Amino acid sequence: MPDTLASVEDYIQKSREERQVVLQKLRKVITSNLPKGFEEGIQYKMIGYYVPHSLYPAGYHCNPKEPLPFLNLASQKNSVNLYHMGIYTDKNLHDWFVSEYPKHSKTKLDMGKSCIRFKKLDQIPYGLLAELFQKITPQDWIATYEKVIKK
Repeated sequence: MPDTLASVEDYIQKSREERQVVLQKLRKVITSNLPKGFEEGIQYKMIGYYVPHSLYPAGYHCNPKEPLPFLNLASQKNSVNLYHMGIYTDKNLHDWFVSEYPKHSKTKLDMGKSCIRFKKLDQIPYGLLAELFQKITPQDWIATYEKVIKK
């Protein structure tokens, strides 16, 4: 991905052609299901969904000028990736997602701490992701984030 991205649309347009439809579909699932209050934009050279300073003035502790990150969508070298901080910080949510995944996809779950990698783009479980995106409000995320950074 280039260093300068003007918008989410620009990110998608500059992605590999075979991934553009998938990124657009994932974006629609995210924006249709993410609770009100999160904002969309480019964050860390990816499509980002974050808590704006208007809701959380303190911003991200690593760089308070940045809004509090929550979810990112990226086209990487070998996969399309979702980075979901709720899965990383909430064991119950993580365990729920891991147990539900096989019911929604024929592929093995390829997941890191917050990263869900999709290598087979025709096997993305959009319905399960829609459900995941609905589970945490900006206020829930702020509360979880503050507990985690105080540890």
